[in-house]
Amino acid sequence: MAGIDLNRTSANVGALLPREVSSEIWSTAVEESVVMRASRRINLPGSGLTIPIITGDAEADWVAETDEKPVSQSAVSNKSMTGYKLAVIETFSEEFRRDLPALYSELARRLPAALGRKFDQTVLHGEAPGSNFDVLSGSASVTVDSTDTVGDLVGALSTVGAAGGDLSHWLLSPQAEGLVMTAKDAQGNYALLRDVQSSTGNIGSLFGREALKSRAVFDSASSTIGYAGDFANSAIYGVVEDVRVKISDSATVNKNGTQINLWQRNMFAILAEVEVGFIVRDGAHFVKLTGPTAG
Repeated sequence: MAGIDLNRTSANVGALLPREVSSEIWSTAVEESVVMRASRRINLPGSGLTIPIITGDAEADWVAETDEKPVSQSAVSNKSMTGYKLAVIETFSEEFRRDLPALYSELARRLPAALGRKFDQTVLHGEAPGSNFDVLSGSASVTVDSTDTVGDLVGALSTVGAAGGDLSHWLLSPQAEGLVMTAKDAQGNYALLRDVQSSTGNIGSLFGREALKSRAVFDSASSTIGYAGDFANSAIYGVVEDVRVKISDSATVNKNGTQINLWQRNMFAILAEVEVGFIVRDGAHFVKLTGPTAG
């Protein structure tokens, strides 16, 4: 039915939704997701993708003159990634429509943030939306507390290394930040304060690995205060296409069981959605940091 599904090319929507908003939405979504910031992005076909993974390299060896040269083969496996739809709908009054700067701000701030938060919540603490989508909630745990914080963090580094990974990122919650900044060495000096505090006051690095802070990392139910792992080399997220935005002022929206007729109430709704997948090369390349549960 005409007028039900408005888009950016519709005559009366062009003034409402600037073309640059779409790219701004995706940019903000990535900034909000700490997992996306740490991982590598690929373009994901709608039908999914199978990615070859090299699990072992060919090995050379020394040979004497006239001896046969050694023959060795690389070991190859694969992992499949499937994209799943992540969506959110926001409703507004038509009076709000007249305030374009405010709408732009809401689109850029609220909708992408919701997508990014849900993605992180699923990957770090939840269950996969379907097959061929990996989550890290089952990762091995390393306890981090104030008794020997430096030793605990080194233990996480060693655990990832022993599994064949190379720890590239620390994902820390605000609950973990205080533990890290007050960690002391054997002489009673703050061991990591200079390392973790940048000129802007944000977390910078730990043992030369980038440290990112996000509230999404914390989960009181599992006492999770952080994650550490080989995100740069072992974690991949795939996107079928960038965030899509649709606007309607004539649809009926089901909000928590209540049917809202937008036309009848002089309202309109904005839908933001994205198809995204996530896989890791080896789950053993990631560890969960557990500690205090106080929020």
